[in-house]
Amino acid sequence: MATRDKATKFVELANKRVSRALKDMQLISNLANRQNYEFTEDQVKKIVKALQQEVDAIKISFQSTDEGGRNDFKL
Repeated sequence: MATRDKATKFVELANKRVSRALKDMQLISNLANRQNYEFTEDQVKKIVKALQQEVDAIKISFQSTDEGGRNDFKL
């Protein structure tokens, strides 16, 4: 694949994936509505920690060529 094709594909996929991730994060923030949901501070900390760990992993993956393991999230 030519460099130009790789760059174009990167931009195309990044636009779609980041937009989808941001939308999903906004949906997660909707869970903070105490009129609709009950949750503990511990559950909130687990959610925020999992999201932060994944953001940190993304940063590392752009700085390195290693893939690294992915973690699934469960409360």
